Amino acid sequence: MPEKLRNEDLRPEVFDLYDRYVHSQISRREFVDRLSAYAVGGLTVSALLDYLLPDYAAAQQVRAGDARLDEQYVTYASPRGGGTIRGLLAMPAGNEARLPGVVVVHENRGLNPHIEDVCRRAGLADFIALAPDALTPLGGYPGNDDDGRALQRQRDRDEMLEDFIAAFDYLRAHPACSGAVGVVGFCFGGWVANMMAVRVPDLAAAVPFYGGQPTAEDVPAIRAPLMLHFAGLDERVNAGWPAYEAALMAHQKAYTVHFYPNVHHGFHNDTTPRYDAASARLAWQRTIDFFNERLR
Repeated sequence: MPEKLRNEDLRPEVFDLYDRYVHSQISRREFVDRLSAYAVGGLTVSALLDYLLPDYAAAQQVRAGDARLDEQYVTYASPRGGGTIRGLLAMPAGNEARLPGVVVVHENRGLNPHIEDVCRRAGLADFIALAPDALTPLGGYPGNDDDGRALQRQRDRDEMLEDFIAAFDYLRAHPACSGAVGVVGFCFGGWVANMMAVRVPDLAAAVPFYGGQPTAEDVPAIRAPLMLHFAGLDERVNAGWPAYEAALMAHQKAYTVHFYPNVHHGFHNDTTPRYDAASARLAWQRTIDFFNERLR
């Protein structure tokens, strides 16, 4: 077995299998069973699992309690969604100016440590950032992604969308917010970001990372400028882009799209081997630049 496993040591099918697993298309048992077919040449299933599954403790870029930030957990009302939703609120420490707001939308497993980290990164970029947990009505993120995915499947997707729309309202009305609010979301959160652009007329900017697309019938309602990030190897999500782009163009909507070659779905998530550091840094810098342009 290699001293340190690398992406190039694995067949592409392993990442396809992992993608199906994390999107609840196969169970953990089926994932492990199928993974055993790739445990060859000294590799073990255990080693493959250790490599593929997220390591939140090691990957934190901005840890909780960072002295540069003021952060707290807040609750807000979501009358048409989950009732009351809890989220992490982060902004620069000691800030006295009113800042633009950014709603940070998690993947399909609730507000895990990685998305809290992303929220803190947005706070350090001089925004007031709010990362809600759509699992709040079910007790919140349960501490691991398997149970988080199972809980999120119990919630109605459109009701969760209402929870994030309510986060926009909460953030825009916050006394530290300038009133200009954008959204960034990842995977499921990318779909939410796209749909908030459809549903929220006053949204100032939307940045979906590898997110599902609205229908062509939804596109005329979009007012917010979009910046869309796609992984070059993500055939599942990318399949919907041509129709979405055609509708955006037909209705003369403002958008910028970036495809990152030879990277997997989830390339921005630095807790798994799908992470691509160069692409993630570039995509995040483009996102912050876009928010600075559109929200200030």
